[in-house]
Amino acid sequence: MMKKRRALVTGSTSGIGLGIARALASEGCDLVLNGFGERDMIDKLRDTLSREFQVEVFHNGSDLSQPGGCVALVTDAETRMGGIDVLVNNAGIQYTSRLEDFPPERWDAIIAVNLSAAFHIIRRALPGMRQQAWGRIINIASAHGLVASVEKSAYVAAKHGLVGLTKVVALETAESGITCNAICPGWVLTPLVQKQIDARAANTGVTAEQAAAALLAEKQPTRRFTTVDQIGGMVLFLCTDAAANLTGASLPVDGGWTAQ
Repeated sequence: MMKKRRALVTGSTSGIGLGIARALASEGCDLVLNGFGERDMIDKLRDTLSREFQVEVFHNGSDLSQPGGCVALVTDAETRMGGIDVLVNNAGIQYTSRLEDFPPERWDAIIAVNLSAAFHIIRRALPGMRQQAWGRIINIASAHGLVASVEKSAYVAAKHGLVGLTKVVALETAESGITCNAICPGWVLTPLVQKQIDARAANTGVTAEQAAAALLAEKQPTRRFTTVDQIGGMVLFLCTDAAANLTGASLPVDGGWTAQ
């Protein structure tokens, strides 16, 4: 059912976003990727996805910390593909510090990319989805959209806000053929998480493997990282007819983290 659907995935040149993009392409979706990276790397990524899955793949490097960049991204995606059927708001950044030492500019940047960008993008994309009476909006939140951890004030605030935004969009589109849901991953071994593991290893004098095991032991009862393929599979499920009446949900994929 996804053949020739048109998907926009933010933060999709690496990590979870790239896994989601690959999952959608594997089912026949044309794609607009968004994210930073060297031009040669991005061109190679586009070519690889296009040849492997026989789909159209574009890239737009708009800066999502700026409202104008968010609007330009959606406009470009609609122009290139003729519309947007699936929107995945995945782009995110992180910074950790105790609240009294948290740089205000870091707070502003995290809120802008992790929360405000989703608002600006959804706002711009909704009219087209309403016109075609079908759409899937999927926000990649976090276990930190449901619970908190120390030294992550901006990230936790942004992800809680994203969960709330998801519910409002779901209610406002309930009779339109559009659904809006949030996926809330726990620890997924991405470059962002690897940086946290490496910092932990350096600070505690253990190996990266030991630091990863300790990280999982603190939060994730399964003691396993969620994979990007599992997140991609969840996105695909939310696009199926089986999920047509699933909207406004926050779906933890967290190895039992938030069940504790």
